[in-house]
Amino acid sequence: VVCLVAYHVFFMLFVWSYWKTIFTLPMNPSKEFHLSYSDKESLEREPRGESQQEVLRRAAKDLPIYTRTMSGAIRYCDRCHLVKPDRCHHCSVCDKCILKMDHHCPWVNNCVGFSNYKFFLLFLAYSLLYCLFIAATDLQYFIKFWTNGLPDTQAKFHIMFLFFAAAMFSVSLSSLFGYHCWLVSKNKSTLEVFRAPIFRHRTDKNGFSLGFSKNLRQVFGDEKKYWLLPVFSSLGDGCSFPTCLVNQDPEQASTPGGLNSTSKNENHLFPAKPLRDSQSHLLTDTPSWSETTAKAEKGKVGMSNPALTMENET
Repeated sequence: VVCLVAYHVFFMLFVWSYWKTIFTLPMNPSKEFHLSYSDKESLEREPRGESQQEVLRRAAKDLPIYTRTMSGAIRYCDRCHLVKPDRCHHCSVCDKCILKMDHHCPWVNNCVGFSNYKFFLLFLAYSLLYCLFIAATDLQYFIKFWTNGLPDTQAKFHIMFLFFAAAMFSVSLSSLFGYHCWLVSKNKSTLEVFRAPIFRHRTDKNGFSLGFSKNLRQVFGDEKKYWLLPVFSSLGDGCSFPTCLVNQDPEQASTPGGLNSTSKNENHLFPAKPLRDSQSHLLTDTPSWSETTAKAEKGKVGMSNPALTMENET
């Protein structure tokens, strides 16, 4: 009876999380990131280069954006006609920009991003538990099959196939689930592992890491009672994210702003862009950059900005 109840619980949670992963539409950037009609006309009228970047800088001056392109330009999507929020990428399959895009998954025929990343993680977790449960309950009959303890019927081949299928899926799912657990602990996406986010003055692969507990809450939320249920509880709106380059990451080395040893003699200061109310409380227990320091470093940092050129990303 207990095994039967556990089987149905795992199966229901598996189906529920799989359904939510498939049918939850990926979130797109809000209207404030889209260019106005006049800005679009100016962008098309201006020659490609610094003049276009001036239009984009003017459009993005009040937006919570920290990341740039490899050349230091504003990240802009010429297909969606919008300034890309941090961690947003254009999906060539869906043909639209996806907030905090992780990857496009062919197994669920959907983009995995901010709106359904938690559902995708729970789908992997419950699929793994489901396969392990089937393999464990089928193991005793599989042993009898090899020791000729089962009746000589066609059903014994079904037992063998079921055990091998569950075992193989368990191995593949455990590696994929473990990889995404590591991503959550570091507050990274799959795309950010292959291409580290580029901030205004340097590249930092751990730029969005806030420490293990806060990284976990970014995906699963503050209410622990919802962590294991396929209901949306992630923090924020997907358009802006707290970064350790503005507020020092407590898990990193004790260098200013979480800088590594190669750049410990440089002070990379970032302007204090506004964070959403649902995210700003994540940083209440970490020191923030003072306005006095910002004024003192304004002249030195402002002269070191790279030349900005127009650059489109996918």
